[in-house]
Amino acid sequence: MTEFVRKTVADIGIDKTLEEIDEVRIKKAIDWVLKREASARLKVFVDTCVRCGMCSTSCHHYLSHDNDPTYAPAAKVKQTIWDILNKNGNVGKEDIKKYARIAFSECNLCRRCVQFCPFGIDIAYLISLVRRICCLIGAVPQYIQDQALSHMQTTNMLWFRQDEWLDTVQWLEDELRAEIKNARIPVGKKDAEILYLAHGLEAKYMTGLLANMAKIMNVAKVDWTMPDCDGWDYTNKSFYAQDHETFQKVVRTHYEVAFKLNVKRIVMGECGHAYRTGIYEGTRLIGWKENPIPYLYGVEFFYELLKNNRIKISQKIKEPVTLQDPCNIIRYRGLREKLRYIVNSLCENFIEMSPKDDHNYCCSAGGGMIDAGPPWKMARIEGGRIKAEQIKDTGAKIVIAPCHTCHKGIEDLNDYYKLGVHVKFLTDMIAEQMEIPEEMRA
Repeated sequence: MTEFVRKTVADIGIDKTLEEIDEVRIKKAIDWVLKREASARLKVFVDTCVRCGMCSTSCHHYLSHDNDPTYAPAAKVKQTIWDILNKNGNVGKEDIKKYARIAFSECNLCRRCVQFCPFGIDIAYLISLVRRICCLIGAVPQYIQDQALSHMQTTNMLWFRQDEWLDTVQWLEDELRAEIKNARIPVGKKDAEILYLAHGLEAKYMTGLLANMAKIMNVAKVDWTMPDCDGWDYTNKSFYAQDHETFQKVVRTHYEVAFKLNVKRIVMGECGHAYRTGIYEGTRLIGWKENPIPYLYGVEFFYELLKNNRIKISQKIKEPVTLQDPCNIIRYRGLREKLRYIVNSLCENFIEMSPKDDHNYCCSAGGGMIDAGPPWKMARIEGGRIKAEQIKDTGAKIVIAPCHTCHKGIEDLNDYYKLGVHVKFLTDMIAEQMEIPEEMRA
């Protein structure tokens, strides 16, 4: 194999931790994960892989780095979990530093490679085991650690206090009433049809997105509420660190709020990883056989509203539009047709990316890479070159990215590669394009 060569990146979450631990702690973490937590899949996948290389060209990092073999999915596994197994867990600090770099900055856990593996080996699962080992050691990018700690302490990603949350909601309701007569953003309402959970950023930096969702709810006359307590943020950044303890605590809190308010369904906005954690990853860790309350992604919810004429589009967008397929709702959950129904309802000139659907390239920001923060920004920008080229090839002027991570990741690619596109959420597009009955106008 080609020698593993990378630019030096300083990250105190990894570097400082490795200064303060010893090989005994490393071995203890490895033994715990491999002997107590890993499933039979680990042995099956490791024993089954024949190093055929068919996964190589499936990976956007491999393609974006001019087919450098060290970026191939099988190579990432060979340089991490296989190396750990071959050494019987007796690895050093420099080994852990290399494993952490590969697991957190060179694999988005997008599972595109699974589509190409003749044996269906889930490399994302194998890399997740590496992240779990790093988590127990403490060698996790500092920005991810900070967000996971915030979830542990406050159940939201930005250290937002409960009183700040309620003040934000009240302020947004006042603002919305300037456009929608008697608009309401109900909190703590019992027996509602829908409990809506928000993204942490929407309460602090992207309040317009939350306001637009409230606008849609009011126009569609949805019986809804939001939490009046902690547990309103549907994100779960501890998933990226594979911090299972915080991970399941946050998911459990979301469902407990729904139980308390006795709602019929939970709806969240546009965030792929959060949906993945809430709909199956988190519930599996808790030990539930199935979700106790139906949990809908924004795409599923918008599809219902449009299909049932709860909202109507007044005028379609005429500019050429393309669509990003978020990995966690397309490859993981199969929402491709519902997503395209919405896009075609909103746009006259929809241009598909090539490849599309299950085979679309990851945005290169998912799986926690964007959450790893500024030290790792260029790793995802460089790894996303093939995505930038794919977008440019469509000739579109608008990219719909129905996921917070995809949205921000593609914005960064747009800036760096000068794509000249505008990146939009479905929530904003629907709020802008839908009819507002005259009697509801303020």
